[in-house]
Amino acid sequence: MKITVQSIHFNADQKLLDFIQKKTDKLDLFFDHIISGEVYLKLENVDDEANKISEIKLIVPGMTLFAKEQCKSFEEATDLAIESLRKQITKHKTKTREKISEHKVILNADEVSDY
Repeated sequence: MKITVQSIHFNADQKLLDFIQKKTDKLDLFFDHIISGEVYLKLENVDDEANKISEIKLIVPGMTLFAKEQCKSFEEATDLAIESLRKQITKHKTKTREKISEHKVILNADEVSDY
C-alpha cells in the first residue's frame, strides 16, 4: 500500500515516518484491497499538551475511510487512528460479504426458477 505523509507546520523526522509506515502496513493484514492512504500530521497552536493531530485517510474500492485523533504525541494519535480504521475495515468487510452472499442467494433463486 502506498502511503503519503504530510506534516503541517513542522518537519517530521524519519523515525516518525517509519513508525507511521510500519503501523499502516499492518492494516494490510485485515484487508488486502487498500489502494492508498494519506496521513496528515498537524501541530495545533494551543496551550494544551494534546496539540498533535494525526489524520489518516484510506482509499478502498467503493469507499474512503477516515480517522482523526488528537493526543500528546504523534505516535499515540497514530495508534488510536489506526485502531479506529481497523474497526472501520472490519465493518466494511462484513457489509461487503453480506451483500455478496445476498446476491448469490438471489442469483441461485433465479437459476432455479428458470428450470
